[in-house]
Amino acid sequence: MEPAGDRPDVILVVDDDADIARFVEFNLRLHGFEVLHAADGQEALEVIERQRPDLAVVDLMMPRIDGLELTRRLRADPMTSALPVIMLTAKGMTVDKVNGLSAGADDYLVKPFDTAELVARVSSTLRRNKEFREVSPLTGLPGNSRIRREISDRVRSGVDYAVGYIDIDRFKSVNDRYGFVRGDEFISALARSLHRAVVSIGLPPAFLGHVGGDDFVIVCAPAQIRPLTSRAVVDFEKAADALYDPTDRERGFVELKDRRGNIRRAALVTLSIGVSLSDANKRFTDPLEAIAVASEMKTVAKSQPGSYVAVDRRRGVP
Repeated sequence: MEPAGDRPDVILVVDDDADIARFVEFNLRLHGFEVLHAADGQEALEVIERQRPDLAVVDLMMPRIDGLELTRRLRADPMTSALPVIMLTAKGMTVDKVNGLSAGADDYLVKPFDTAELVARVSSTLRRNKEFREVSPLTGLPGNSRIRREISDRVRSGVDYAVGYIDIDRFKSVNDRYGFVRGDEFISALARSLHRAVVSIGLPPAFLGHVGGDDFVIVCAPAQIRPLTSRAVVDFEKAADALYDPTDRERGFVELKDRRGNIRRAALVTLSIGVSLSDANKRFTDPLEAIAVASEMKTVAKSQPGSYVAVDRRRGVP
């Protein structure tokens, strides 16, 4: 069964048992997958940083960083939060399965397992991931379904949370002036800036998703929203400036022709960020409502000059 797509799906096998790793690798390659190997969680993180596998098969018990800790770290990092993980557990260890799924594993395999079960689990997990945890091909960040699920998880856990909706002001001017390829570079720069900001604020882990185009969503603790957005704005504006042609950057605007041939000026790009808060003052139980309010506040931010963060301060109905 050849995996769908233009290229084979890449599977990372993380296991310190060389015999099991070879068995898994041989059978996955036999069924058309490309396979990478790491001997433990630490090595796996290094491999994932260099390459982007489509799925990880992770042994629970390993030296240095075990399977549970590796899975937690993958889920806490926005760039790997959507990577599907299948946990390998010992026979009869029900508590391992529960712990693995709680840490964020998508599925588990009980050792010893046969070839058919291995391939079936990998194929079904990849299929589910493509259907429900779609990932932006441009940024590698999780998309709409995963964003909604992240908010739903926070609703269920009962914690206060903030949803930030971000886009680039005057993004069309970049595409009109330089073309879509350069425009994609601005989107990628924003993804990197948001990722660095999310990582810098530490725990509890914030979530970063890519809605599409130049639209991104962050989900975090309410206290994190200001430091996160402040850092992202400074970082992005610096990165964006470097993407302009020197002449446009130095004069602070680009010149564009409208349909009638008239020249108009568009200032350099900035960010508009709208924020909805789910806390003691107002509770959102529907992810779509939280996103809608954040989007509404982003429209408010658009009316202000420069990069701007607009936070919804309205209180809920008592």
